[in-house]
Amino acid sequence: MSDTATGAADGDRSRALWSSTAAFTACFAVWTTFSIIGVQIKKDLGLNDTQFGLLVGTPILTGGLIRLVLGIWTDQYGGRIVYAGVMVSAAIAAFLLTFAHDYPTFLLAALGVGVSEGSFAVGIAYVSRWYPKDKQGTALGIFGAGNVGAAVAKFLAPVVMIAFGWKTVAEIWALGLIVRLAEQTAVLASLRHLATCPFVAERVVTGGLALHGWYFHFGWGVLQAATGPRGPLWQVDAHGPLPAALGAGAQLSEAYA
Repeated sequence: MSDTATGAADGDRSRALWSSTAAFTACFAVWTTFSIIGVQIKKDLGLNDTQFGLLVGTPILTGGLIRLVLGIWTDQYGGRIVYAGVMVSAAIAAFLLTFAHDYPTFLLAALGVGVSEGSFAVGIAYVSRWYPKDKQGTALGIFGAGNVGAAVAKFLAPVVMIAFGWKTVAEIWALGLIVRLAEQTAVLASLRHLATCPFVAERVVTGGLALHGWYFHFGWGVLQAATGPRGPLWQVDAHGPLPAALGAGAQLSEAYA
C-alpha cells in the first residue's frame, strides 16, 4: 500500500478531496458553458447549424483528447502542478474568448476552453493517491459529484447572459477559476503529504477501466444531447431560463427564440 495512503491524516485527505472536487466543479462549469453562450454567438456571427455544431463540439473534443496527456503528466509531475496548469489555461482561454471576432478565432478559443474538462483525469489520479483501496470508491464518488458544475453552468450562465451579455459570462467564469485556483493552491500547499506515489497505475492495464471510459463518454454524451441548448430538457427564452417539458414526447425547441 502507498505510503501516502497509509501516512496521510484524515484531515489532509479530506482537504485534498474537497478542494479537488471544488476545482473540478469550477472546471466543468467552464467546459459546459460554451454550449450556452454559443447560442448567442451563433446569432451574432450568423452561423448555420453545421458551423454551430462544430463550435459547440470543439471543447468536448479537446477535453476528450487531452485527458490522456494530462493523466500522464499527473503521474510525472504531480496533481497539484498539472491541476494548476489546467485551471490557468482554461481561465486564459475563457477570458480571451471575449476578444474573438470571427468564426476561426471562436473555434480557437473553444479549443482552449476544452482543456478544462481534462481536470477530470487529473483529479481522479490525484485523489486516488490519498486513499487506500478500500476507500477509493467513496472518495472518487465524491469527486465525481463535481459534474454538478454542468448544472451550475446551465442554470446560471443563461441568466447572466440575458442580463449582461455572453462576454460577461466568460469573464465571470475566468475570474471564478482564478479565485478557485488561488484557494486550492493554498489548501494543497498546507498538506503534509503530497500524494506522489503511483497508487492507481495497476488499474490502467485492466480492460475494466477502458470499458468504464467508453461508458462514461457515451453516458455523458447522451446527457449533453438531452440538456444542451437544443435538447428536449432545457429551453431558454427572452424571459429567462425555463425548464422545458420533461416527458418523452417533449419536442426540440429553438433556444433563445
